[in-house]
Amino acid sequence: MFLPPNVDTQDPVLTTAAAARLLGVAVSTTQLWLESGALPSWKTPGGHRRVRLSAVMALLEEKARRSQAGSAAAPALDPADPEFQPSPAPGYPQPANEAARLSALQASCLVDSDSETVFDRLTWLATQVTDCPIALISLLTSRRQWFKSRVGLEVAETPREWAFCSHAILQPAPFMVEDASLDARFANNPLVTGAPHVRFYGGVPVAGAGGHALGTLCVLDREPRRLRERELRALTELATIASEELRRRTR
Repeated sequence: MFLPPNVDTQDPVLTTAAAARLLGVAVSTTQLWLESGALPSWKTPGGHRRVRLSAVMALLEEKARRSQAGSAAAPALDPADPEFQPSPAPGYPQPANEAARLSALQASCLVDSDSETVFDRLTWLATQVTDCPIALISLLTSRRQWFKSRVGLEVAETPREWAFCSHAILQPAPFMVEDASLDARFANNPLVTGAPHVRFYGGVPVAGAGGHALGTLCVLDREPRRLRERELRALTELATIASEELRRRTR
């Protein structure tokens, strides 16, 4: 839909190519960021994307801020980084918009970022309202499932192929597995056959800029179970808060 911008000579309108030059990435990468919502934009009547200079500068400043804060592991905006490119032969289900989803995740600079109290409070609350021993806020690259926050689990990430959350991001509704050992999709998963011996999984997608599911807020238990209605509602509300926090970091 065409959204004509307000006239502002102090904040010029840029073409996709001009934005790409400023960002130092390929035009194709910039197009993905525009389509995914990582860079706010609009379409002209002719179908061409346009973006404000301020939006491009905000993305560059966010990257610089994280670097100056000492987040040395924060990902560079490298269009060739295979971790943010769809896998050609994935051993897990992929959403139809995987390319745009990964592009939005890369632009967010969230993967490998420092822990944040606001997310740690949400995972702690998730364990309390569901009585599950493990709660995670996961972010899914094409190669791994990295935990922005975790309670009850030592490891900070797992291979993407092991991620129950790959199934959870395929739908907007909560995804539940009552007994993973009896589910053909997960019975041979290393997280089921070995530590932490997952039996129950309950995950709700969390979305960043553009509405793309970057990962989930999920709870796990070592015993088969199901969530009661009030527990499921509480988990869903916490996931909504997590999404709001993610969008603040990816707008």
